[in-house]
Amino acid sequence: MASSVFVKVTLLAMTCMILGTPLANAALSCGQIQLTIAPCIGYLRSPSPSVPAPCCNGVRSVNNKAKTTPDRQDACRCLESTINSLPGLNLPALAALPAKCGVNLPFKISSSIDCNTVKN
Repeated sequence: MASSVFVKVTLLAMTCMILGTPLANAALSCGQIQLTIAPCIGYLRSPSPSVPAPCCNGVRSVNNKAKTTPDRQDACRCLESTINSLPGLNLPALAALPAKCGVNLPFKISSSIDCNTVKN
């Protein structure tokens, strides 16, 4: 099961890179973001009381690298498309993920984020 999730995320990341979804002059490409947050998928499908450290490390890494408004908006768009492409995610756990990892995002993660309103 976990390996199929990894394969899906890897394929998504490769597709983003091949199709030109890299974020122009961005801190991270969409593929890099997807690989960075891949450790969160298992948790988001079956939440436990604590978030795995690799997941929180990924959330922190994306937050730390996307500092400008355009970078945050691009990261937001990548997260939104990734969320919508992965079935079975627990959306309340997803919304609570940044806070559980001690990360203060300027937007709420959901399947319908308005990324145009995201600021740094």
